[in-house]
Amino acid sequence: MDGPARPGTGSWPMWLLGLVVLMDSTDQSIVRGVVPQLKAGLHIGDLAVGLLMSAFVLVNGLVTLPSGYLADRWHRSRTIGTTVLGWSGISALTAAAPNFGVMLGIRGLLGFGAALTEPSAGSLMSDLYPYERRGRAFSIQQAMTFIGFALGVGAGGAVGTALGWRYAFLLVGGPGVLIGLACYRLREPRRGWSDRLHAGVAEDHDEPEPRTDLLAGGVRNFVREMVAGLRQDLRMIWSIPTMRYALVGVATLLFTLTAVSSWLPEFYERQLHLRNNAATTAFALLAVVGGVPGILCGGWVADHWAPRIRGGRVAVPAYCVLAGASLFTISYLWLPFAACYAVELVGLFVMALSVASIRATFSDAIPANLRGAGFGAFNLVAVIFGTAAAPFVVSLLSQMFGNDLRTAFLISTPPVLLGAWILLRAREHLEADAARIFAAVVAAAQAEQDRQAALVVDLTDASGPDGARDGQGDAGPLDLVEVALDHDGDVRGDDQAEVRHL
Repeated sequence: MDGPARPGTGSWPMWLLGLVVLMDSTDQSIVRGVVPQLKAGLHIGDLAVGLLMSAFVLVNGLVTLPSGYLADRWHRSRTIGTTVLGWSGISALTAAAPNFGVMLGIRGLLGFGAALTEPSAGSLMSDLYPYERRGRAFSIQQAMTFIGFALGVGAGGAVGTALGWRYAFLLVGGPGVLIGLACYRLREPRRGWSDRLHAGVAEDHDEPEPRTDLLAGGVRNFVREMVAGLRQDLRMIWSIPTMRYALVGVATLLFTLTAVSSWLPEFYERQLHLRNNAATTAFALLAVVGGVPGILCGGWVADHWAPRIRGGRVAVPAYCVLAGASLFTISYLWLPFAACYAVELVGLFVMALSVASIRATFSDAIPANLRGAGFGAFNLVAVIFGTAAAPFVVSLLSQMFGNDLRTAFLISTPPVLLGAWILLRAREHLEADAARIFAAVVAAAQAEQDRQAALVVDLTDASGPDGARDGQGDAGPLDLVEVALDHDGDVRGDDQAEVRHL
């Protein structure tokens, strides 16, 4: 059902969180746009460029799961804002790198970016928007990924050619600061609020959760509790059947998208004989014209069409990945540039249709108090099998076959078809897993109503004859005490109680 309008459920939070993704995507893609300049300036080859593209993976992989744990317990919008400010400065610092080793280290520090923002943004987006609006919300956010790819490769290539690669890395510093400051103004709803809104049991006034001081017992105790809590969270997530299949499907989708986005401009230049500027421009147009409309249409499909078929939010992405990967495989078969580009344009559009549905699936199948950890696991899979493996595998295969990217693409793409088939298996479990979450939401709401009703009865019974309260003298109008309850259902202190005279 469509719930009533609530503060903070408009469009600007999804756009702002989309700009966060855009800045991260732009920063990662700048390396792809200045490959010739980096090779000439730092005297490196394909393998070194692949390492630069994947440099942040180690830090990202180490940080993302603890970040998911914290996203389920800390203030998410402040985490996102602080992280964006930090990585904007680190990205600008890349321009001052004197050699390849220093540059590799600086790019590695950027692993904190997506590792910290991804779990918090995914959890926050799931709480700001209910089931029937999540597809569109995630489509707006993720469409910025493709725009970021285009900006990074296109603008990076243009600036790198005109002024040198160092100036290209200065592009994202200023805008990133403004976006980070804006994130501090995002509303922080209670975890699970959008689920209650969808179930029709949301509060009229959404109050933020009470702050939790996780460091009250000291750093050592905090680390011990985090390790134990994270282990328990991941066990619970892995016990959800939908998640086991979906994580495999996500790995294959991101492997393909990352491999293509990392090396496609070079493929155009080497195998199809485009000049550097023309190759980067062609890739930027491909990402914008094929990827962005595909993601936006995918949001509409996720909200309005996929729910009408069994397990549609995972079935539709699985079929899209199968079709898109097949089209890209065809595009590598010694076609002229025009034919190759047309096939890839359609292939990217079809594959991009899956992005919003997959994101919404993670929100649908994971309970609200575990979504930070769930999106942390999502990001870890994306990092290992997508960002880390894809550029490196393609660069390694390219060097093995004499810098032939066509052969590298043809070898690395087909395994994606198996992953899409595994993702399709999740359709057997998605509806049952989502139904359990909403059943728990309704049961919790009913239990809270029962506790409130019992409390009112106890207060009424405590009144004296004719409605007067014991010890309060003459009878008068019944005073109904509305006692504020905390999030565990316990009565707060008398100083927080509100008395209304009826």
